[in-house]
Amino acid sequence: MNLKNPEKLKKEKFAYLATKGRKSGKKHEVELWFALANDKIYLSHEGEYTDWMKNLIKESNVGMKIGSENFEGEARLTPMGSPGREAGKQALYEKYYGPATKETLDDWFELSQVIEISPK
Repeated sequence: MNLKNPEKLKKEKFAYLATKGRKSGKKHEVELWFALANDKIYLSHEGEYTDWMKNLIKESNVGMKIGSENFEGEARLTPMGSPGREAGKQALYEKYYGPATKETLDDWFELSQVIEISPK
């Protein structure tokens, strides 16, 4: 991971994701829960695709701010059952709620997309 201090960043509650508007071309920023694992940043969203998700599907290069650190990354939706999705589910749940069984993780994220960002 090209982040300066990942252990410090893990303690932050929110990340700020900047995407390029798929229609307007303008920068859009949202505040999200996040987790770091395996040199990746993970986000999730339950339900319909939001504008920020539609934007990163069209343009996978994104900006991120966590704490005082700004960087760019490559974002992608993780496929069901993929190692990245499983790592993201576990990291996100454990960061905000604590340890969980595979059954709990599968149930919790059943209707969610897990987004993986590789910092550049």
